Amino acid sequence: MIHLVCALWLLVGTATTTAHANPDTIRIATYNIELTRDGPGLALRDIRRGDDPQVRALIEVITEVRPDILALQGIDYDVQLQTLTAFAEVLGQAGLDYTHRIALDTNRGRRTGIDLDGDGRVGDASDAQGFGRFYGQGAMAVLSRFPVDTAGIRDFTELLWRDLPMAQLPVTEAGAPFPSDAAWQVQRLSSSGHWVLPIQITPDTRLHLMTFHASPPVFDGPEDRNGRRNADEILLWDHVLSGRLQAPPDPPFVIAGSATLDPFDSDGRNAAIRTLLSHPNLQNTDPASNGARSAKDEGHIGDNALDTVDWSGVG
Repeated sequence: MIHLVCALWLLVGTATTTAHANPDTIRIATYNIELTRDGPGLALRDIRRGDDPQVRALIEVITEVRPDILALQGIDYDVQLQTLTAFAEVLGQAGLDYTHRIALDTNRGRRTGIDLDGDGRVGDASDAQGFGRFYGQGAMAVLSRFPVDTAGIRDFTELLWRDLPMAQLPVTEAGAPFPSDAAWQVQRLSSSGHWVLPIQITPDTRLHLMTFHASPPVFDGPEDRNGRRNADEILLWDHVLSGRLQAPPDPPFVIAGSATLDPFDSDGRNAAIRTLLSHPNLQNTDPASNGARSAKDEGHIGDNALDTVDWSGVG
């Protein structure tokens, strides 16, 4: 029997956790590495340079955790996957062999030609489908020891926000579409992407990895555009698991990604993540860590051991 171990933040469907010493254990991790720079190709340059302190720190963390499947957020994307390949090769030099590398087209930095944030300007990073100063800035990727059935991938990245069941689209005080109807017609839900990747663990075992990177629920106005979008990006998985948005994936499956929302603390529509965490098809939804337990008590409502980050000012 194959067992799954949770590393960092993820949700497991119909699986059992056990120690990584078990040779039949699969360890899956999700990590927002923030390996992004202010221009295309700069992250690749820094990886290849070999002495970048951030890259060295990332390698140290990942080699300590040693995941078999690693969902990454905050890594710059290029169509030939040169940045991801270079990063995987550095990990390979450290003893981690990720033969299978996936990075799909992203909404990060994808230009729309429309004022999407309502500031009266067009062409800013916030007017892209997902925040980005250039196409692919701070996107997503997956590294895996096991092969991915690319023909079976389900990609929700192009889903329009208005097409999500029960979408919480932003409106003005008068109830009109915010910032405009034209924005509603083109705005995609995913700020980066939502992927379901079939990963062949053994000839008889296929794991579905559901990964995403939701927008921060802050940095907006009274219309709560970012808060609404963040909530709906999280609830997309609830709709998938409930069969309201295509069929749910066959078990075993794992949701591994960055929700950017706490169930109890910080700004944001906290009920969204509580709804997903309480879905009956999920288990292992309390990703406790020793690092969080030992961190300074910030006076949070939730259990400190379940914290994944402390953001000054926003919780």
